[in-house]
Amino acid sequence: MTDATNMTYLSQEAYDRLADELARRQGEIRWDIVKKIEAAREEGDLKENGGYHAAKEEQGKNEGRIVQLRHLLEHAIIGVPEAAEGVVTHGMVVAVRWDGDDDVEEFLLASREEAATATLTVYSPTSPLGAAVLGRSVGEYVEYSLPNGRTARVEIVTAEAYAG
Repeated sequence: MTDATNMTYLSQEAYDRLADELARRQGEIRWDIVKKIEAAREEGDLKENGGYHAAKEEQGKNEGRIVQLRHLLEHAIIGVPEAAEGVVTHGMVVAVRWDGDDDVEEFLLASREEAATATLTVYSPTSPLGAAVLGRSVGEYVEYSLPNGRTARVEIVTAEAYAG
């Protein structure tokens, strides 16, 4: 059984985009890096070969991203969880008003992978604000801790499905 805390909600579009990136990184990008490393090796002394070291660094970054993408896609749930109307959940546009302020801020509560195509600011459900509003209802006031140790209080004004 999979631990729900390891799961990431993704739109079909984000899942497909990440799967395409994984395929490119495992195929053409990996192959191009291997060619760069082979070409640099042919130049001789590897200790002072900047091209070789740059290609090896690029290889490490690519392989790290491959591992990250595999994990993300293996633990992805496509879509958003069901929630009662007015309850904040993944994939919703949430509007909040900070205590003592009349301005309302809207954001998409979603994984950072959604930010590439979103038209709104994206807050992760694991961010301080995201975690505070997740599962809460419109009209509720919630407090949460800021990274600087202070607390903030917001009112949840609206929570609606993201139309993309």
